[in-house]
Order: sequence, then structure tokens, then C-alpha cells
Amino acid sequence: MKLVTCGLPYANGKLHVGHLRTYVPADVYVRYLRLMGEKVVFICGSDCHGTPIVVNAEKEGLKPQELVDKYHEHFKRVFKALNVEFDFFGKTTESYHHERTREFVKKLAENGYIYKKEIELAYCENCNMFLPDRYVEGICPYCKTPARGDECDQGCGRHLEPGEILEPKCKICGNKAVFRKQMHYFFKLTAFQDFLEEYLSNLSGTENALNYARQWIGNLKDWCITRNLDWGVRFPLDESLVLYVWVDAPIGYISFTEKATDDWRKIWLEGKAEIIHFIGLDIAYHHCIFWPAMLKGANYALPSAVIASGMVKIEGKNLSKSRGYVVWVEDEYLKAGFNPDYLRYYLVNYTSHDKDLNFSWDVFREKVNNEIIATFGNFLFRILSFVWKNFGVVSMEVDREILSKIEETKNKIVNAIKKWEFKSASDAVMELASFGNVYFQNSKPWELLKSDKAKTMKVVANCLQIVKALLILSYPIMPKSMEKVAGTIGINLGNCSIDDVLKVDEKIEVKKPDLPFKKIENEEIEPLKKAIQEKFCEKNESEVSIEEFRKMDFRVGKIVSAQKIEGSKKLMKLVVDIGSEKRQIVAGIAESYSPEELIGKLVVVLANLKPAKLMGVESRSMILAVDVEGKPILLTPEREVKPGEKVK
Repeated sequence: MKLVTCGLPYANGKLHVGHLRTYVPADVYVRYLRLMGEKVVFICGSDCHGTPIVVNAEKEGLKPQELVDKYHEHFKRVFKALNVEFDFFGKTTESYHHERTREFVKKLAENGYIYKKEIELAYCENCNMFLPDRYVEGICPYCKTPARGDECDQGCGRHLEPGEILEPKCKICGNKAVFRKQMHYFFKLTAFQDFLEEYLSNLSGTENALNYARQWIGNLKDWCITRNLDWGVRFPLDESLVLYVWVDAPIGYISFTEKATDDWRKIWLEGKAEIIHFIGLDIAYHHCIFWPAMLKGANYALPSAVIASGMVKIEGKNLSKSRGYVVWVEDEYLKAGFNPDYLRYYLVNYTSHDKDLNFSWDVFREKVNNEIIATFGNFLFRILSFVWKNFGVVSMEVDREILSKIEETKNKIVNAIKKWEFKSASDAVMELASFGNVYFQNSKPWELLKSDKAKTMKVVANCLQIVKALLILSYPIMPKSMEKVAGTIGINLGNCSIDDVLKVDEKIEVKKPDLPFKKIENEEIEPLKKAIQEKFCEKNESEVSIEEFRKMDFRVGKIVSAQKIEGSKKLMKLVVDIGSEKRQIVAGIAESYSPEELIGKLVVVLANLKPAKLMGVESRSMILAVDVEGKPILLTPEREVKPGEKVK
């Protein structure tokens, strides 16, 4: 038995294409497992607690429960439209989840893994309240850049514990906050150091998740697991506090399984199932370190594998809602009338699951038209149309060569799915369709029919066996489209097993087929491409006067020294000659350039930028660069220019 879960979508906003990088491949995986005869339970649900929910509800003039109900229904609606079919899709606000979470935490306490400690927290004297997470902003204690209460979102990206932020300010009223002491509760994560080292050495999954977790294993800190909020699961040892959202959310995997199947005890308490988590890479730490430690501490079964997807780009740019590089699934894809199966295919076939995926409307159109339609759909429709017009019913006598090719394809797919290589599986389907096209074209049954009908029937029987195999093998990827075509030859795909691709029926009756897919025209995607640019412009561009532009002091500079900043992958400390003086500048170019190749390079510098500190290192100017597929490329003069020359 297998339990497959997906990271819980946060009920704070609509689903975009980036979200689907987790949910669609997980659904494809589950469908293939069932095709292979595996017993699988597939669960997910809405993550409904935490400060951002409260903050966003206030902005929308809603109560937190109203906000999460709104987005929970949105999630269910979009998943249904995309044929992502969970056995149970729950909600962490439900009483069954609160009960399971409180029991789980009580078990951690009984086993000695929770302790209380007085800590200093940001307190707003104007609002007369302690400031949890997103209600406070200030300076990151590690890199000294502006940060929010729970994360250094503009600098080093580190998780911040309550009370760590420097120079706190209340986001409600804007006043400076003070630190006051309060009793909170901690989970002894450090007690699981040895366990986690051994656990990670045996955990299966994608290397991106495992490598990410391993780099943190030597820097464990106990986690503060309580918050000052009214919204959330009440902490059972002190009802005035609620649990940190990253405690109660993963316990949803357990509470939702309880609702999905009577076998939940076998899965979570007796360890008689493989537990497989599909997640985004950004939550690998929680699933590979924090979550297994919690499970171990409360005597629950441990995950067998963690499958993390790569990041998502939109039109070559890092997905960013704030900058407008985003495609909303319901409003911009489904309402445009596109076949949901086109997006499912794109998400599993564009690249390997653990690599970065770029969603481009032009590439989307090309993959649909050239692969799904010109290769796959073309073969299905040509064969079914030919058989319907000329035979209607075909006696199935299939060559060994055809069955061998189908078996080879089936084995490729089975092996790929076991390794979570969904692109390889979908490529194997397309390869079989290409083989079928070549076989049909070379056999020329339309000519053969004039002289030898019996031999022609043998050719179309071979082709129909390939059609049957394609329908079964691609069903997990494009379920609705394949169900529609399967009705033409009387197959119920929901009752098929993967071995049925090699079973030869005595006869197959073919009904009049419809075109299985609709071509995407350029004019259909142009408005959607334009919409991304408009969103970007709305959020990032505003007109400036010539007087404002003249205030910018752009100069040519020459880099005289360069060195990487310890503890940062991106930042580099430079000394740049700008003519009148040499300036120290911190630039995020370490992933694109080595220190050696920068020495002597001419660059464009914004010299009158206000000084700032990055990773504790002062930067007194900015170097201009172009973002090319997420990597900076420096702007340089086309010929030698004296340092200090003005750029006009």
C-alpha cells in the first residue's frame, strides 16, 4: 500500500501554474501506480492557519474563516477541472484536524520533546499586543537587510524565530515596537540530530530535496512552536496560545488520511505503507527535517520518499506575483477555454521533475500543436477514421514485432515512474505514437486495400493495438481526452491495467471518431502573452520626468578587486574605480562571474545610490546588469572608456 500526499496549498490566494508543478505530477504518478495494480491513497487539503491568513482577511474585509472557505472552494474547483483527483481533500480548520493535532502534540510533550522558555518578543505599546510573525517587520539579524517577522524575505532568506528580528516595527500602526518577555514552547529538534542523519541517508526521493536537507543537518535549532494569535489550533498545554502553522499543517497528512481510509492506522501508526510526499523545493527543510523529527517524537510512521519539483519560471523570468510574472490557472488558462490535458502534458513533459520549468505561451502552443496533435492525435485519428470508413469491425491478429514495441514502451514507462521521471514516461508515449505513424505510412493501407483486403486488415489490427496501448499508457497524463477517444473502440480505461496493452482482443469495433484535440492558434495566446507584460508594467513601471532622470548619477567604473562574500551564493564584494574615488560595492553576480574574470572589467555604476548593508557588508553604489533567464549579465561599454565618465 502507498500513501501519496501533496504539500497543502495555502488558503490565502488563487492557484497559479507554479502550484500545479506539484499537484499534476503527483496525480499522474498515482494514476500510473493504480494502472500497475498498486493500492494507493491520495490525499491533500487546504492549509488554513497562520498570520498571513489573518492579515489578508483584514485586507479583504473578511473573517479568517470566510477567507479560507473562499479559497478552499477555489482549490477544489480548479483541481476538479484539471482532473487532479484526491481521495480526500481536507481543511485544517475542521474539528477532526484540530483533535488529531492536539493529540499529536500531547504525545510529543509526554515523550519529553516540548519545553517552555521565556523569550523576548516584539510588542506594540500603541496596539497593546504582542506582534506575531507577519505583524512585525524590521532588520534581519544575520544579513542586516529589511525583513519580515518570520523570514528574511529580501536578503539571505533565512527562517527567523520569534524575537530574533532587529529594530522591530508594528505593521498595523507603523510605530516602533519594544521587546517584552513572554513564555513560549519549543520543540527539541536538536534531540534528533543522530536520528535525522541516519534517516536522510536512507530516505528516497529527488536529489534536490535530499541535498537541500543535508546541508542544514549540522545547524539544527529548537523550534518555537507557539504563537500569539486567536486564529489556529489551540496549544493543548496553554490554551492562550496557538500552534505555529508549520506544526499543524503537516499533521493534516494524518488527519486527512483518517477521513480518506479505514487503513489510516496501518499507514501512520503501524508503518505498513510507503508514505510519499510531493512538495515544492521551498518546503524541503520542513518535510525532510522538521516533519520526520516530529513524527519520530510522537511515535508515528516515517515518510519513505520526498519528491520535490524544480522551480517555475514564466516567460523566462522567475515566477513572481508581485512583478506580474504569473499565470493564474482559473482566470487565464481555464477561462480561455484550453483543454486541461494540454497543461497536464506540458507540466510533466517540459523537463525533468526536479529541474526548473519555464512556462511560455509560445512553447505551450508548439508542444500542443507539434506533439499532442501532429504526432499523437494525428496517429489516433488517422487509424480510427480509416478503420471506421473501411471496416467498422476488425479481427485482431497482431504481429509479434508490434507487441514487442508496445512491451518495450510499457517497460520504459514503468521504470520511469518508479524513479519519478515523468518526462521520460511521457516521451515514451510519444515515441510509440511516432512509431505508429511511421508504420502506418510505410504500410500504405489505403493502397493495399485496393488489392488485398485481408492483408490490409492485418495492418490496421497492428495499428489498433498501438492505439489501444497509447490510450492506456497516456491515460494518467491526459485522462479526459483519452476517455473520450477510448469510447470509440469500446474500452473503459478506468478498468484497465497496464498489462492490458499486450492483451489482444478477438475483435475491435470502431465507431465514428471525433478529432481528439483542437489546435491552438496564435491569436488565442497573443492576448495572454500581452496580459503578462501589462501586469508587469502595472506593477513595475511608472513614468519619470527628465528632471528625475538627471538626478541619477550613472558613471563608467572599472573593477579593481573582487571576492565572494562568505555565507552567500550570490553576493560578491567589489572595489570599483569610478574616477574620483574607489567605491566598495556589493553585487549579486557571484553565480554568473568568477572574481578573476571581473578584474579590469568596465561596468556602469549608479554612483549616487543611498548606501546599504548586505550580509553585513556596506555597499555604496549599484552596478547595472540585465536579468537573462534569472542570471545577471553586466552592462559594459562597447569600447575602452575612462573610469568616471558620465553616462547620459
